[in-house]
Amino acid sequence: MSTSTTDKNSSIQVIARLRALLDALAAEGGSAPLKILAAVTGLAPSTAFRILASAQDNQLIARDAGGHYRFGQRLQDWAQLAHGRSDLRAVARPIMAWLRDQVQETVNLTIQEGDEVIYVERATSSRMMRVEQVIGSRAPLHTTAVGKLMLALNGEAAVQSYATRTGLPALTVHTLRQADALWENARSGLERGYALDNEEAEIGVGCLGVLLHSRLPWNAGLSISAPIERLQESWVPMLQEAARRIDRGHQKNDVPSIS
Repeated sequence: MSTSTTDKNSSIQVIARLRALLDALAAEGGSAPLKILAAVTGLAPSTAFRILASAQDNQLIARDAGGHYRFGQRLQDWAQLAHGRSDLRAVARPIMAWLRDQVQETVNLTIQEGDEVIYVERATSSRMMRVEQVIGSRAPLHTTAVGKLMLALNGEAAVQSYATRTGLPALTVHTLRQADALWENARSGLERGYALDNEEAEIGVGCLGVLLHSRLPWNAGLSISAPIERLQESWVPMLQEAARRIDRGHQKNDVPSIS
């Protein structure tokens, strides 16, 4: 029992020391030698070296030929991801609101993370009977319109690999459970420029989805969710136009107006 508590306290102490080293590195402008980092944090050079070496193994810290430490690629990727997601949401919000007002249904912004889509923004319909996706919620790629387009981007082999890896779990009786059928559905959607979720994630709910083409470190998409009896493929041109406006706005790092 005492050993477990000691190990836990030791782990927490290492995290606190790594945080102190990262703060010191930031204070030094993002590049500093071991001697400076140890002095600023008050750590013994040997202790600072061990922690920095472990952080380097995990790509949190990098060390150049001159022996100076700097922030590693993993930290830079995380920063870019957070910044890019925030910018994308800011650009997308007014355009999503415009699209919602045109179709009177809920509009979603999603990104891919591994084998799932994550809902990162929404413009909710004011109708009493409406579809609401919780921001931060997730769904398997093969059960959503946008997710199927994301799968199709990497070709048939990638879809087969996804099917083997996940087992294509069924969320409803309409969920595609065969890899060949999933690939055909995803491929045809990518070719025509939009995909349909026909009650594949939730009974009674349908969805139209398109991909965004902004320069992002992850795939992203825009979709309209509605009760299946109200879903209309005639909305696709407006959905595609909204996606184009988001792409243009994000590339300019500006929020375009909607007329």
